[in-house]
Amino acid sequence: MFKDLDPLLHSQLRLAIMSLLISVEEADFVFLKEKTGATSGNLSVSIEKLSESGYIKVRKFIDGKRPKTVCKVTKKGITAFEEYVKALEDYIKKSGIAK
Repeated sequence: MFKDLDPLLHSQLRLAIMSLLISVEEADFVFLKEKTGATSGNLSVSIEKLSESGYIKVRKFIDGKRPKTVCKVTKKGITAFEEYVKALEDYIKKSGIAK
């Protein structure tokens, strides 16, 4: 039987955000926008959804005169990401592609 894939992480942009955040301590909005190639609006919506789920923590503050948004993956987010990856690996194994 195939495991359900986390619909929150099954979005290409949200999966990319999580992949980036797992590899760094934290990342600001500009970094995530540059690395994902997403528009500001799409990135904002995806960050909000990940934050609402508890997968990431978001800090918003003023840096000098500019607003800044910094994101950090949570333990819940790491667990969800690992479970998602494991579910994908199970799909691949069951397909007979991986040997």
